[in-house]
Amino acid sequence: MLVATVTALLNSCPTAKQAKQIHAQIIVCALNNLEPLLVRQILLSASTYSTTVAQYVLKILYHLHCPDAFSWGFTVRYFSQQAQFKEALSLYFQMFKQGLCPSTFAISSALRASARIVCRTEGILIHAQSFKYGFCGCVYVQTALVDLYSKLGDMNTALKVFDEMLVKNVVSWNSILSGYLKLGHLAEAQRVFNQIPRKDVVSWNSMLTGCAKSGDMDQACLLFEQMPERNYASWNAMISGYVDCGKIESAQKLFAEMPQRNNVSWITMIAGYSKFGFVESAWELFNQMPEKDLISFNAMISCFAQNNRPTEALKLFNEMLKADVNIQPDEMTLVSVVSACSQLGDVRYGSWIESYIKNFGIEFDDHLVTALINLYAKCGNIGKAYELFDGLKKKDVVAYSAMILACGINGKVYDAVNLFTAMVDAQIEPNLATFSGLLTAYNHAGLVEEGYQCFNSMMEHQLVPLLDHYAIMVDLLGRAGRLQEAYELIESMPMRPCAEVWGALLLACEVHSNVDFGEIAAKHCFELEPTTTGYYSLLANIYASVGRWDDARKLREVIKDKKLAKIPGRSWTEIT
Repeated sequence: MLVATVTALLNSCPTAKQAKQIHAQIIVCALNNLEPLLVRQILLSASTYSTTVAQYVLKILYHLHCPDAFSWGFTVRYFSQQAQFKEALSLYFQMFKQGLCPSTFAISSALRASARIVCRTEGILIHAQSFKYGFCGCVYVQTALVDLYSKLGDMNTALKVFDEMLVKNVVSWNSILSGYLKLGHLAEAQRVFNQIPRKDVVSWNSMLTGCAKSGDMDQACLLFEQMPERNYASWNAMISGYVDCGKIESAQKLFAEMPQRNNVSWITMIAGYSKFGFVESAWELFNQMPEKDLISFNAMISCFAQNNRPTEALKLFNEMLKADVNIQPDEMTLVSVVSACSQLGDVRYGSWIESYIKNFGIEFDDHLVTALINLYAKCGNIGKAYELFDGLKKKDVVAYSAMILACGINGKVYDAVNLFTAMVDAQIEPNLATFSGLLTAYNHAGLVEEGYQCFNSMMEHQLVPLLDHYAIMVDLLGRAGRLQEAYELIESMPMRPCAEVWGALLLACEVHSNVDFGEIAAKHCFELEPTTTGYYSLLANIYASVGRWDDARKLREVIKDKKLAKIPGRSWTEIT
C-alpha cells in the first residue's frame, strides 16, 4: 500500500521541494527500489537547468543503495539536453567505475556531448564502446555518431556510419549537410540538400545559413522564398547574413517584416547596428524589446563599449544589477565592462570583478583575463597585469598581444620584445594586434630603427599593415624629427590615410615647429574631421612658434566663429 502511494506521488511529477519530501519517506521506509523513479521524476520536472536540482540528483546517484544504469543514463541525458556537456561526459565515464553498463540513451547522449564540445578522443572511445555493448546498429546511436564525426570535420567516417544506417532519418541527413557546410563545401552541401527525401525546417535553415555565411545572399534569398515553412531561425539567419554582408538597410527591412520576433532577432539587429556604429539605433531597439535577458543586456553593453561609449556601458551594467532587474552577469558581460573601464582608466571595477568571479564561481576564462590585463596596464599597474598573465593556463596570441601592449604603454620596451620572442619561440603566430603593441613599445622608447625593422617584418608573417600601424610609425618618425620620412611613409600608404595618421604628423610638426609639413597635415585633418578644434589649435601653435601671429590669430577666430568645442583631455588613471 505504501509503495503504491509513494509511486503515485512520484508519477504526479512533483516539484523539487515535494520530491525532497518524498525522498525522505523513501529513506525512512527503506523503499530503495523507488530511487530510480525518484531520479527520473526529479529530472523530468526540471524544465530548465537548475544547479540546485543537478547537485541534488548527483547526491542521490552517489548514494544509491543499488546503483543502476537507468538512473545514471537518465542523468547523463539530462545534462546533455541542458547543454552541460562536460558534466554529461564526466558522469558517463563515472558510470563504469560503478560497474554499470551504459544504455543506448546514455551512449547517444554522451556522443552528443562529445560533438558539442568537440571532444575527439572521448567521442572515438564512446564509438568503440557502442560496438562492445552491441549498440552500433541502434538508430539513435548511429545518428549521434554521424553528428559527432560531422562536427569533427571527419566526413569520411561520418559518411561511412551514415551509409551503414538501415533507416536514415532527417536528423542524420541534416548532420551530413551541416558537416559539409561547416567545412565550407557549399557544392557538396547543395548536393546532399537536394537528396534529402523529406526536408524539415532545420534542413532549409542549414542550407540558407550556409549560403548567407558564404556571402551568397541571392541564393539565400531564393531559398528563403522557397521554404514551405519558416521559423525564427530562418528570419534570423537572413538578418544575420545581411549584417555580415554590410547591408544593414536590408537587415532592417527584413526585421520590420518579421511576423513575430524572439530575443535572437532583436539581439542580431542590435549587434548589426553596433558593428556599423549606429549606437542610437541599437539603443532605441534595445528599449523596444518586450523582454530583456542576459544576452540582450550583453549585446547592448558590448555595443556601448565597442563604440567608445564607456560611461553608458557602465551605467547600463549598473541598471542590470538593480534588484528590479536582477540579472546576474556572465563572462561576456564582464569582458565588456572591463573594456569600458579600460577606456575610462577606472581600475575600481577590476577588483570588484575579480571578487565577483570568485564569489559566484564564474569561470575565469582567458578572454576575461586578457581584458583585465588591458585594464590594469592602462591604469599603470603593470605588476598586476603580469600576475594575471603568468596565471594563464594557456597563453594564446590574444594574451601575448595584450601583455606586449601593456609593456609598451608602460615604457617597458625590452619586456615587450622578450615577450614577442617567447611567443614566436612557442610557435604562436603573431597577428596585427601583436605588432600594434610592439610598435607602441618602440614608439614610447623612441627606437626608430627597431620600429622600422618591426614594421617591415610584418610582411614576413603575411600581415599587411593597417591604418593603426602607419599612425604609430608616423608618430615614431615625427617625434624623432624625421618629418620628411614620416610624410613619405604617408604618401606610400596603399589605403587613404585617416585623420589619426595626419594628426600624428601634425602633432610632430608642432613639436618641431615645422610649418611646411604642418600645413599639409592640417589641410588633410580639416577635410577629414572639420569639426575637431584640436587640429586648428595645433596649426595655430605652429604659426605662433615661428612668429606668424596674424595666421595664428585668424585660426583661433575660426575656432571661435564656428563654435568648435575643444576635446577635453583626460588621464588614463582614475584618481581616488
